[in-house]
Amino acid sequence: MEEKKIKVAITHGDTNGVGYEVIFKAFEDPAMFELCTPIVYGSPKAAAYHAKAIGIDPQFTIINNAAEAKDGRLNLLTTFEEEVKIDLGMPTPEAGEAAKTALDRALKDWSEGLFDVLVTAPIAKNSIRSFDGHTSYITQHLITGQQEEDASRPHGLTILVSDNLRVALVTNNVSLKDVAETITKQKIVEKATIFHQSLRRDMRISSPRIAVLALNPRGGEDGVLGDEEQEFIRPAVEELAAQSIQAFGPYPADDFFGNGSYAQFDGVLAMYHDQGQTPFKALTSISDDKGVRLTAGLPLVRTAPAHGTCFNLAGQGRMEADSMRHAIFEAIDIWRNRKEYDLPLGNPLPKLYHEKRDDSEKVRFNVPREKRPERPKAPAEEEE
Repeated sequence: MEEKKIKVAITHGDTNGVGYEVIFKAFEDPAMFELCTPIVYGSPKAAAYHAKAIGIDPQFTIINNAAEAKDGRLNLLTTFEEEVKIDLGMPTPEAGEAAKTALDRALKDWSEGLFDVLVTAPIAKNSIRSFDGHTSYITQHLITGQQEEDASRPHGLTILVSDNLRVALVTNNVSLKDVAETITKQKIVEKATIFHQSLRRDMRISSPRIAVLALNPRGGEDGVLGDEEQEFIRPAVEELAAQSIQAFGPYPADDFFGNGSYAQFDGVLAMYHDQGQTPFKALTSISDDKGVRLTAGLPLVRTAPAHGTCFNLAGQGRMEADSMRHAIFEAIDIWRNRKEYDLPLGNPLPKLYHEKRDDSEKVRFNVPREKRPERPKAPAEEEE
């Protein structure tokens, strides 16, 4: 029987940015429809405006419910009927609200099981009131109704992913002056643990090695640590090692990336946004790999292109869709990897016996055994 195609929800992002352009271009290749069934959460009117502006004629099918999505088509789900004013290349509250409306509808549909994975086109977070980025917003949405102290609540972790580099961020969207106060030993351990689990479950790396960066310039070089490295980064690395997580560091970021040390690790844990983003974008640009942004640690698989709204290119037809296409590929791969990883854990075998301290007190299954005559002990078999 033919395997059911994975349903990929794609939010249209900021309507003044390049979201529609990269979505349309990603699905110009018919082979994309062999991999998944796309559902674009947005506005037919906004989509038509962008298509005309960049001079293409995408064949999309308008639907009103994700359950109506058809295989082999670019399904466009109407998330609002009102016309939104489009000012290409300009961040506006109207465009931000349109992006948030599409995201809210997608999150609601996911909670109802109407699609499998989520890919988000870029948003200008400053255009949306009380919005601190996709990772924080989606995480808060998923913990609604849970107690804040609930240890089982989901924690979102931003990971930048390319073919040869994976960078996670301890803090994201935090002002540089507030980074040192925000980072704690507990937070580093928490983020590194989520990172470790994502590398194993989402990317199927059996025994990942994680490099932890220093916060201060030259921190950790030649064994000399700054205050923050001594106070919480080095102790966090030691605690992670005690938990059998292969974490190493802290390493000074400039030398670590400059001399190519990152190639010896499966993942890199950066302390703040620019410490991870800047080298990641520089290195992926050099290798012609646009990169993907992943939110790990959540039950929902969410990826996004590593680039932003690119207002300077909006409506010009010059934007490449490689990063969006890779974001879709990555979401599909992670969804499959999780299924494969979780399968053996779904029906664990029962224990044959309950171990106690004294082996003579093991409670075994009551299996009848044939009684055999005792064999005489040889002299060498005397009991100790």
